[in-house]
Amino acid sequence: MKIIIINGPNLNLLGKREPGIYGNFTFEEFFKELQHKYFNIELQYFQSNIEGDLIDKIQETGFTFDGIILNAAAYTHTSVGIGDAIKAIQTPVIEVHISNVYQRESFRHQSFISPNAKGIIVGFGLQSYELALLSFIKNNSL
Repeated sequence: MKIIIINGPNLNLLGKREPGIYGNFTFEEFFKELQHKYFNIELQYFQSNIEGDLIDKIQETGFTFDGIILNAAAYTHTSVGIGDAIKAIQTPVIEVHISNVYQRESFRHQSFISPNAKGIIVGFGLQSYELALLSFIKNNSL
């Protein structure tokens, strides 16, 4: 099973950025723990602050991977292009957010990803990614 986690802008600052919201772990530290725990799954990770790079990666992996876990961060609320890319591919996408976006500013309540995603997981910190991964594992074993 091949799963990729794709993270959008500013998520490269996890562990430094607003630890009260996003925690103290870097994503790289968390990703290494996931790889160790789920050693039988081919996990890949990609992060970019550039919208076009995220679209390119979605298109590149969207026909050959078993799942995409996507945290498009602020682009969730602004990018029609990312939403369209998800609609255009075959690989299922689970949208994740570390914080509960519905407890934050009202502009964060709109998502251009959600209508095209298999599911949405919000507000569980970095565990949101693991919950998405577990969903792919469970659905693949049925």
